[in-house]
Amino acid sequence: MSDQWLEDIKWSDDGLVPAIAQDYATGKLLMMAWMNRESLQLSVQEGRAIYWSRSRNKLWRKGEESGHVQRIKDIRLDCDNDVILLSVEQIGGIACHTGRERCFYKQLQGDRWVEVEPVIKDPQQIYK
Repeated sequence: MSDQWLEDIKWSDDGLVPAIAQDYATGKLLMMAWMNRESLQLSVQEGRAIYWSRSRNKLWRKGEESGHVQRIKDIRLDCDNDVILLSVEQIGGIACHTGRERCFYKQLQGDRWVEVEPVIKDPQQIYK
C-alpha cells in the first residue's frame, strides 16, 4: 500500500492533525485528539485509534491503560484536508479519562459550564 494518502493531509507546522472520534453506532462525538503521520499510519495498520500525546510526547494507543480501545470502522478527511474523523466502536462505552462516555460532557448554561453527563466509572478504578 502506497503512503501517498498521507501526503494529501495538511499537517500543522509541528506535524500534527486534529482527529475527532465519533461513535459509529450513535453518531455521538466522543473526543478530539492529535495524530501525527506515524500514529495515523499505525491506526490504519492496526485497526484501532492511536494518537499522538502532546503532553507525554509519545504515541498513545487509546485504551492501553484503561482497556477502552477504539476500534476503527471508517476514516474520513474533511474538505480542507486538515481534520481527520474516525468512526469508532468504543470498547467499554467510556472514551474520556474522567470515566464518562465522552469528553464533551460540559454544557454552557448561561455564564457557566455545567457537567451534564454522569461518570460511568470512577477514574481511580480505571487507572491504577
